[in-house]
Amino acid sequence: MRPQFFCRRFNAITLLIEQNRAFTSRAPAFRAQALQTDSTMATSTTKTGAPLDRATFESLLRRRLFYTPAFEIYGGEKGLFDYGPPGCALQNNLVDIWRKHFVLEEDMLEVDCTQITPAAVFKTSGHVDKFADWMCKDPKSGEIFRADHLVEQVLEARLKGDKEARGQTVEIDQAKDAKRRKKKVKDVQAVQLDDAIVKEYEETLAKIDNYGGEELGQLIKKFDIKSPETGVDLEPPRAFNLMFQVTIGPSASTPNGYLRPETAQGQFLNFQKLLEFNQQSMPFASASIGKSFRNEISPRSGLLRVREFLMAEIEHFVDPESGKRHPRFAQVKDTKMTLLNRNVQLEGSTKAEELTIGEAVASKLVDNETLGYFLARIQMFLLRLGVDYSKLRFRQHMANEMAHYAADCWDAELRTSFGWIECVGCADRSAFDLTVHRNKTGASLFVRETRAEPLRIEEYQVDIDKKRFGPKFKKDAKAVEQAVEALNQELREKMSLELEKEGRITLDVPAVGNGRVELEKDLVKIEKRTRVEHVREYTPNVIEPSFGIGRILYCLIEHVYWSRPEDDARGVLSFPPPVAPTKVLLVPLSGSDELRPYLQQLTYKLRRMGISSKIDDSSASIGKRYSRNDELGTPLGITVDFQTVKDNTVTLRDRDTTSQVRASEEEICAAAKAIVDGEETWEDVAKRLPKFEGQEVD
Repeated sequence: MRPQFFCRRFNAITLLIEQNRAFTSRAPAFRAQALQTDSTMATSTTKTGAPLDRATFESLLRRRLFYTPAFEIYGGEKGLFDYGPPGCALQNNLVDIWRKHFVLEEDMLEVDCTQITPAAVFKTSGHVDKFADWMCKDPKSGEIFRADHLVEQVLEARLKGDKEARGQTVEIDQAKDAKRRKKKVKDVQAVQLDDAIVKEYEETLAKIDNYGGEELGQLIKKFDIKSPETGVDLEPPRAFNLMFQVTIGPSASTPNGYLRPETAQGQFLNFQKLLEFNQQSMPFASASIGKSFRNEISPRSGLLRVREFLMAEIEHFVDPESGKRHPRFAQVKDTKMTLLNRNVQLEGSTKAEELTIGEAVASKLVDNETLGYFLARIQMFLLRLGVDYSKLRFRQHMANEMAHYAADCWDAELRTSFGWIECVGCADRSAFDLTVHRNKTGASLFVRETRAEPLRIEEYQVDIDKKRFGPKFKKDAKAVEQAVEALNQELREKMSLELEKEGRITLDVPAVGNGRVELEKDLVKIEKRTRVEHVREYTPNVIEPSFGIGRILYCLIEHVYWSRPEDDARGVLSFPPPVAPTKVLLVPLSGSDELRPYLQQLTYKLRRMGISSKIDDSSASIGKRYSRNDELGTPLGITVDFQTVKDNTVTLRDRDTTSQVRASEEEICAAAKAIVDGEETWEDVAKRLPKFEGQEVD
């Protein structure tokens, strides 16, 4: 990176570093809290560690219209959901924070590329041949199952039966268990397994993501896994491509395109234009947010496995000769992270270790600084949203699991009631995409830069006498010439000596005659010469963080959900104020017309301050009005009462503690603004503003 380019970013990054230090300083508290949790907390995902009642939780989300099944009045369609007003607001807030955290703070170039893509693009990228999951079919009922999920569910059910037989307590999610019995796995009796079998099952589950189709088929036979529907043997697993085919244009008789399964390819195809826009400066990053589509075999788990979803992806282009170092890695190197490496998984374990990202890069557990830098920044982003540190880990992909383009890859996984869920992938895609698209199209998808010092290269060069070459080999001349030009330096050196000694060389050319061609020294000359190179050309490597916004949204909701101790039915969503769909609830103590002007005045004032608010002037009690907005995650509430009419003071209520302060309208609005912007916490406000004990009456 050029010095002036780094300086230009410095001021914008200063605030970021202070925020990062704040997160780092809070991390020990997060970790201490995680270490002190009991076994219930370790398996629960709510904010307080209480067991999650999935039926009540999902009822809240749908009742309050965070999301709803799409086309529900027509019977619905699996894997497709619509977001309601709070869901849209929450998603928009996540995207806004993502843009600020990455695009703005990292000075990225944002693009918005088309969702419909010609088939040739995905054929070149490898998606047509390799973007697939393994599925198996019930030959009797025709039911389709995703092979790895079926193996996982059956083995987990058997292990649960073993625990029950041994008298161990098993936490049961009633909604999930009912769904499992209905859809996937039949009831499993409490049968004690041999210790060796338990160990084998656990090791298999730890490595489940590393198995290919043939291996999954072997596991299904080995563990005698039948169709959950009919009990018959399943057909062997076969690959199912996850892309949706589309027909582009009225003249096409067959599908000739796809809906994109990721936003990355549009960024790669625009690389040269982005490089020019960035004044040929390297490294740089592009970013894109938009819908992607994957034709999932068996959509399940609500927003966690869907067919249409919002993605946010970054492509950070870096010079491979730089060692993939990052100029700001020193600023994040002390960030502690929970890492589960591939070697631990291959040993049949899921035990993660906590270490700094600096230690992970130094030991080559994480391949390079740029990959490590983005892993740390991803963690900071997730914590900024309100994700629970004790329920966050980074898992390294195993060899068979990695995408066809990846050199190394780590997933940010969040613990939910569905288990560990991949929400962010961070891959080192090497130079794969730019290389294959360049080879296919001839486009200039590379960097050309003038060398500070000319490079002198000694190499063996080939000269062909084309006047004699053509008449001698006729129609085979081109094939022979290509074979000569393709010789590497080692062979050229060997054949140079052979030409000098024997006067001829023998070359393998499979496309010609018997596959062997003899060349005399009057036809070809191979000499060692010095070449001076003033310009360097290289294809950048790419580090790609890829975010599933819907998955992050759902996992976050689980992490911030809890119930009031005095009433389990009173659900609360403790979103951080910047993330919350609505920031302030405005509540009149009564329906008196005397209070309406004050509500309108507050509404206008908050809007001018950029704070979203909502008035609830229904006839329900003030407690019920606050309670139903706690379900929406609204962090603050302002109450207008008859004391307001007398002295223009209002109360400000905190969602989590339900404590209140009272002050002038100006002071309360300023406090709300400070909390929403993250400049103050409720504790800060409660220290400087008078505590409200009760309503003043005449």
